[in-house]
Amino acid sequence: MSNSEFSPLIQFQNVSFSYSHSAQEILKNVSISFNSHAFYFLTGDSGSGKSSFLKLMYNELLPTHGSINVLGVDTRNLTIQTRALFRQQIGIVLQECELFDHLNVEENVALVLKLQGISSKKAKTYTKDLLDWAGLGDYLHYFPKQLSAGQKQRVAVARAVIRKPKILLADEPTGNVDDVQSKRLMDLFKELVKTGTTIIMTTHNRQLVNSSDCFQYILHHGKIKQTNELRNSMTFGENAERFA
Repeated sequence: MSNSEFSPLIQFQNVSFSYSHSAQEILKNVSISFNSHAFYFLTGDSGSGKSSFLKLMYNELLPTHGSINVLGVDTRNLTIQTRALFRQQIGIVLQECELFDHLNVEENVALVLKLQGISSKKAKTYTKDLLDWAGLGDYLHYFPKQLSAGQKQRVAVARAVIRKPKILLADEPTGNVDDVQSKRLMDLFKELVKTGTTIIMTTHNRQLVNSSDCFQYILHHGKIKQTNELRNSMTFGENAERFA
């Protein structure tokens, strides 16, 4: 694999952020980069700004100072039109899955493709394959209220990755599930990294973080620093044929 495939996908340059001029800065002159084919954990106390940090990547928020370059784009220069195209390359998974209760599992996931004008037949075929991969092939016609918390999160992951995003931002996705379901979600995320998706995941679960040999960062008092040395970092470029 060429070195260019591991060039930074996301770069923060001297970024500071606060919600108002009088508010405390959540980020203070942060410079950091995230590479392709990698898995990153971001930890920190409640209220430290982890969710805001992800929103800055997704262009839901803009930095107070400094610049953020994502997928070769300076997020300050996005227009309404270019922002929509930009966001199609980024998947989002939240702690609260935000599934549509009136749609079944298959319909929740396929909706993303149908909104892009993809035919129902093609959307249905790919959705079925993706849900099989997520271990939900037997739940296509179930509605969200019939699913466990872990199953709902896997549906949310499938919906987030059905457009094959280059980046997946996961904000506390294991916060409402047990250890078994957390591990299953992690296994799905690891498979996604193999297909070339870069994942940045916030969590409070130190056991989950410490049991995974991934990049680990902590957000504390507006600064971000790496907290581990990798033995076999989770950067993959092979075994990616299934959903590449």
